[in-house]
Amino acid sequence: NVRPRLRLYDTGVGAVADIVADVQAAGAEFIVGPLTREEVMAAADQLTTRPPMLALNFLPPDRAAPQRFYQFALSPEDDARAVARYLGASGRRRGVVLTPEGDWGARVAAAFDEELRSAGGYVLGQASYIAADNDYRASIMHVLRTDDSTAREQRVQAAIGQRLNTDHQPRRRADIQFIFAPSQPGVARVLRPQLRFHFAGDIPTYTLGDAYEPHPANKEIDGVMFPDMPWMIGDAGLSAEVREAASRGFGDSGPRRGRLFAFGYDAFRIAASLQRGSPVNPQGLTGTLSMDAQGRVRRELQWVRIQDGTPA
Repeated sequence: NVRPRLRLYDTGVGAVADIVADVQAAGAEFIVGPLTREEVMAAADQLTTRPPMLALNFLPPDRAAPQRFYQFALSPEDDARAVARYLGASGRRRGVVLTPEGDWGARVAAAFDEELRSAGGYVLGQASYIAADNDYRASIMHVLRTDDSTAREQRVQAAIGQRLNTDHQPRRRADIQFIFAPSQPGVARVLRPQLRFHFAGDIPTYTLGDAYEPHPANKEIDGVMFPDMPWMIGDAGLSAEVREAASRGFGDSGPRRGRLFAFGYDAFRIAASLQRGSPVNPQGLTGTLSMDAQGRVRRELQWVRIQDGTPA
């Protein structure tokens, strides 16, 4: 194989339209990028004789891609849809959703809710929390409705004018079949113990791969289930080959278990396949890969459960 000649362009210092024109003038045969959703939408507007392009994000679902415009992304919305389909197939179709406040949490929750309804399920309750607070008690009690149980006791005490002579234990709602709690790793290690404290430790709990990174404290998230890429959770097949090659080439400075390395590795191989006019190699570091009719690369992930702090 001939090593490709690469030229890098910083989209942070110019308009995408101007950069695409510069790339074309420089004689590029293929473009990889840009990365942000806004830049990808701007790039799709360039209906010129530009070279084929592998954008590193997805266009909105209602936006048709132009010719020779391919899309590859690590999309948390797509991963949330995969969790919803898995739950629908498993028969666990009624549950609650806990997400961090902000755009990321809102987009993930919306995608999950839409796909779960398509699978015949529905969200019983949803709450968000401020990730930096580290105390998610109010949101957890609200979504589990344990605050209803406490409020009922308080109303009874107010009606009779004295404290009840019981050891009141708040009760959660009884119809919850799952908890979907996507988050970042540090939040997951705080959220899971708080769910256990609030009588929800026995409810099957699902998240996204974003919540996982190798860490000594991962026993805190024991029992949590999620789909993730082979590079993050496996040491066999292509992942093992790439680790060994990276170790030979870079020693201790080689790539760690990071998602963006896997993303870049697969993007390179997808671009090379498209340039040759070959099908996308299904074996990837980010999942089992395929390309749909709209030129979007799809990733099939592996399902794992955290046991003794490690994915199994």
